[in-house]
Amino acid sequence: MIQLKGLSKAFQTKTQTVTAVDNVSLSIDEGEIFGIIGYSGAGKSTLVRLLNKLETATSGEVTIEGESITSLKGQSLRSARQEIGMVFQHFNLLWSRTVAENIAFPLEIAKQSKQERNKRVQELVNLVGLEGREDSYPSQLSGGQKQRVGIARALANNPKVLLCDEATSALDPKTTDSILALLTDINKKLGLTIVLITHEMHVIRKICHRVAVMENGRVVEEGPVLQVFRKPQEHMTKEFVRQITEPEEDASEIVFNEEETGAVVQLKFLENKAEQPFISKVIRQFDVDVNIIQGKISQTQRGSYGSLFIRIKGSHEEIEKALDYLREEEIEAEVMEHA
Repeated sequence: MIQLKGLSKAFQTKTQTVTAVDNVSLSIDEGEIFGIIGYSGAGKSTLVRLLNKLETATSGEVTIEGESITSLKGQSLRSARQEIGMVFQHFNLLWSRTVAENIAFPLEIAKQSKQERNKRVQELVNLVGLEGREDSYPSQLSGGQKQRVGIARALANNPKVLLCDEATSALDPKTTDSILALLTDINKKLGLTIVLITHEMHVIRKICHRVAVMENGRVVEEGPVLQVFRKPQEHMTKEFVRQITEPEEDASEIVFNEEETGAVVQLKFLENKAEQPFISKVIRQFDVDVNIIQGKISQTQRGSYGSLFIRIKGSHEEIEKALDYLREEEIEAEVMEHA
């Protein structure tokens, strides 16, 4: 669906050349929600603006359904952009226009008749859950409602791709969840390809199928969300994953400051193991005691992923047998500390 090949973007300042996007190559499948995550300055927002040529690439190519966006100009580019909707962090609504008039704006530019516009606006109002607010102005709306208007406006021309640049960053957690649920619903109902830019890993966890991690303009890691959660390879990815797969309380303080014997072990397991009593099986089958220190299960689009810290007490031989059993059950077991 979307192919990025050797994509780079450099900005020239008075004193130096700053490379915001550095030789990025990615493939995004039709109908998937693809997340791009990174801290501020990683280049992710510049990257998403290259997808619809709001920024012009220094080198490389963007193709959508086989058509090169980077080579388009004038009317051809404007036509291509009608198939790429965009949702912004700060809504970018027209404050002198009502909800209905904001949603209708792209349709006016496309020179649709008033009858066609009104019909499409009402469809979109219903889709994003803004019934009864058609005549309200942005100043009369909550943050979540404003973003729903932004999403409806981005969908006005029936785009094939929806770009979301930090679409939930200005919202509180509860409103963020409602907007993410809306995007998931739109993805399923319309089969829309969504590219989502964020610095928040819980956003990736909740709705994305695959994720690319950016650092200093480069993609340092990419893959299915559940796979990246389970086995992050790069330091940056591990930082993001740790934010939501491990308990909020600092594990090291609990794990390493207790003056107790035994082995402290971190267990990592997927959804099919979350409901199985593997801890009780360990206690019954081996001469060990198990104390659960802390744990957390995180839900993703492709299933859940759990992380659990336990302390196993017993002889070295019995502890090793217990760990071997867990690994045979496809549960990752990493010994954090022996005492």
